[in-house]
Formats: sequence, C-alpha cells, structure tokens
Amino acid sequence: MNIAVVGTGYVGLVSGTCFAETGNNVICVDIDENKVERMRNGEVPIYEPGLELLFDRNTKQGRLRFTTNLAEAVNHAEIIFLALPTPPGEDGSADLSYILGVASQLSNMIKDYKVIVDKSTVPVGTAEKVHAAIAQNCDESLFDVVSNPEFLREGVAVDDFLKPDRVVIGTTSEKAQAAMRQLYEPFVRQGNPIYFMDERSAEMTKYAANSYLATRISFMNEIANLCEMTGANVDNVRKGMGSDSRIGKRFLFPGVGYGGSCFPKDVQALAKTAAQNDYDFKILKSVMNVNRLQKDILGKKIIEHFGGDLTGKTIAIWGLAFKPNTDDIREAPALYIINDLLKAGAKVVAYDPEAMENVSAIYNGQLHMAEDQYTCLEGADALAIITEWSVFRTPNFDRVTEALNNKLIFDGRNLYDLETMNKLGYHYESIGRNIVGKTVTAS
Repeated sequence: MNIAVVGTGYVGLVSGTCFAETGNNVICVDIDENKVERMRNGEVPIYEPGLELLFDRNTKQGRLRFTTNLAEAVNHAEIIFLALPTPPGEDGSADLSYILGVASQLSNMIKDYKVIVDKSTVPVGTAEKVHAAIAQNCDESLFDVVSNPEFLREGVAVDDFLKPDRVVIGTTSEKAQAAMRQLYEPFVRQGNPIYFMDERSAEMTKYAANSYLATRISFMNEIANLCEMTGANVDNVRKGMGSDSRIGKRFLFPGVGYGGSCFPKDVQALAKTAAQNDYDFKILKSVMNVNRLQKDILGKKIIEHFGGDLTGKTIAIWGLAFKPNTDDIREAPALYIINDLLKAGAKVVAYDPEAMENVSAIYNGQLHMAEDQYTCLEGADALAIITEWSVFRTPNFDRVTEALNNKLIFDGRNLYDLETMNKLGYHYESIGRNIVGKTVTAS
C-alpha cells in the first residue's frame, strides 16, 4: 500500500519505518528541512533500539522516503497518518493546532479517496474536528477519518509496532475499515486482535490505558512511601501483589515518578476532558499530585542527609532519560532532582548512555557531563541513581568505592540488594525499603 506519515517524531518515524518493513511504500513528511535532509542522508534523528537497522534497510530499498512537501505525500498515498505533536496547553488540554492545521491543508489537496488516520494521542471528539477541517473544501465522499491510537513504549517501540498486543481502530466506515484491516493484518499473524470500534471509543481507549498505568505506578509509589514509615519492604509487597492473577506483575515497581511524552500529558488531557464534561475525576487528580511529589523524593533524601545544605558537595548522577533505552527527557524525573540539588548548592556531575546531549542543552553549563559511569563518580560525595539503564545494574563496586569520596548511594530505582549493600559497607537509601548502613557524613 502507499502510505504517508505526517510528522517524524518517535511515533511517526517508528510507524513509517515499520510500515515500510512489511512492504509498503512510505513517504514521511516533516516541515523541518534540516531534519528531512539528515534522514535522506541516512541519519536517524532519535535513539530507539532496533530502528536504525530497519531505517537503513528500507531507505536503501526505496520503500521509505522523506519530504517537506505535503502535497507530494498526499498525492502518493492511499492512507495518510497524522503523527503530530499534541503538547499540553497551559490548562492541561491537548493542543490540537498542529493536527487541525495539517487537516486544513489536506482540505485543498485531496482529489481522490483517502483514509486520514489520527495516530497522535488526541482527546475524545478529535476525529470529528479533523473531519470538519478537511470537509471545508473537500467533498466528504473523498475521505474518511479514522482513530488509530499508538501503544508504543519508548525503548521497545519497534517490537511493539511489529508485534502489537492489539490494534485499536476507530471508524464507522466499512471502506476505511477494509483498508486498515489490509494494512495491519501482517502485524497480527500470530492471532493478536484488531479491535474495530467507533472513533470516540478508540480515542478514549488510549487515554484510559495510559492513565490506568500511571495510576498503578503512583499507587505503588504511595505504598513504597508508607513501607518506609512502617518498616515494610516494598520489594516483598510488590512480589506478593504481583503474584495475584487479578493484578499481575507489571507497572508495580516504585521509583521517582513517571515521565516521558505520554503519561504526564495523557493524564492531564483526560482530566481536562473530565472537567469539560463537568465530571470530577478524583483519582486522576491524585495521580498527578502523587507523581509530582514523588519526583522530589530522592532529592529530599540527599539534601536531608547532608543537613539541608549541599554547598561544596558534589553529587554524581547515573541516568537522565525518563526511562532506559531512550534519549527522551520530556518530564524526566532527573530534571526535577537536578533542579533540587542545584538549588541546595550542589555541584552535579551526570552520566547517561544516550540523553546527555539533550540535558546539556537545557542547563547551559550548570551541569557537568562525564565520559562514562565511573568517571562520573570521581571525587563525588554521593551517587544518585535515577534511570535504570542495564549498565548500572551490576557495576564494579570496587571502582565505585575507589572513585567516591564516601560510600553513599541514593537509589531511585531499587537496583541493588539490601544485604549486598550492607556487606559492602555502603550507606544505601532506596525507595520503600529500609536504610542500609550507618549515617555517613561527607568530609
């Protein structure tokens, strides 16, 4: 099939590349001329495991192309995916200006039947707004608007796209349904379902799924905080809960709060939708509040340990991205923790396998970036672990001890066994577990 994907962010580029991988002819559109030129030259502008291999193969074989010319892509395509940003506005609602702007342009370009697909995460009722925008100057018989929310996890987005748990498609058009079924059948050959439903239900499904997962994370963070107060171990509690088939094991790991491009803005947007419909969604309000407070937990532990003043202290940080296997720092807990540490007077030295360039652009020299995880520790008074990259899970503790001024680790991801840290002689604070070791004051 001939596909156009408008927008080449995480969702758009992964979607376009994976559609090309199954034999479709794909044109990706972006207004950023420099970005398009880089992609034409074989450069993948985002870090996503497995993407570069597919990108390289499909561009070389001519199935994946890039342009800044929307009309060129529209003329080429049977199906047009809108994978555009929907950032939160000041009131928490999703900003639809990018999507509706492109929809208005499509209104003057469509000359034969097209399926227009909202791939971006959008509020309930957006498909109708996109339809109205296109219908301004286009006969309604020439297009259908479909909602096809993405369920991609950054870090494993390629696998998620190629082997989806399910595909959700919102359309009341039999013609559009047939086209979307043909497009997605190669991805569900093992029997995973394609769910067809109305457009509004499809839009709600994405928000409901992400908001529920954010709720699970926030609930476990609350449990972890209570465990610290009562002397319980959240690891044991998590295992006991997760073994219940009604609950399951996933999204029960406590930490320093969720971040990224999806959960924060999707929870906000669903809460805004509720408010617009005069519904007081109390759980979502609590989820947002808990998550915001949780991002300050680790910084507070460090600051309190040093008596409230970090002047003259150096804190080493492992992990800047909001999660491992991505360079995405949108709403990353690390940013909140770094701000707290800097405000308390600390010098901060950080290392992340992929996200350092993005973070450096924000702090303008306030932050020191290290060449590797051990260089990061040299002369530091404490180590704070914020992102659970695999490389941090089994470090050489002899090198860690040698580099640090003191055996102080504050672990926001509970990577290490408490007994092991005790044997190694560390003062070790984590989330929802007892503090290990005696209080160590930096020299």
